Amino acid sequence: MVKVLFVCLGNICRSPMAEAVFRHLVKERGLEGKIIVDSAGTGNWHVGEPPHEGTQTILRKNQIDFSGIRARQICKEDLREFDYIIAMDAENVGNLRRLAGYNQTGFIGRLLDFVPNSEIADVPDPYYTGNFAEVYDLIQKGCEHLLDAIIREKKLCETKEEK
Repeated sequence: MVKVLFVCLGNICRSPMAEAVFRHLVKERGLEGKIIVDSAGTGNWHVGEPPHEGTQTILRKNQIDFSGIRARQICKEDLREFDYIIAMDAENVGNLRRLAGYNQTGFIGRLLDFVPNSEIADVPDPYYTGNFAEVYDLIQKGCEHLLDAIIREKKLCETKEEK
């Protein structure tokens, strides 16, 4: 079982959006029994809250299910448990690496590093910009490339969902 954790600052905008999008892609490709997806924040301000209204709106618009997603704070156990810890920006990567110390067993990196020739390295925080549509597009693209990379690296077989 491959375990993927998306991380942002508060776990109400970017990382829950990525969790929902990635779950959707995993389901579309018939990999639900092979990949576990979760999200967390480096901060604890929003623990227990549902995704931000802007995140909910853009996910509904794109018919992406986000039911059951609630904000939580990352813990050291996550750094040992997850194979891929995918941060939304460089600041989160730095915070994760400091938290991990030598206990890290999985990959820690930015989502957009998986997008070839991307001119944008960090997913901007829509909590401050309000641009949830731009963030959704970046996350969608990043998640597609991340899933392709995981399928290649872990040699997973897809069984695409019938539409």
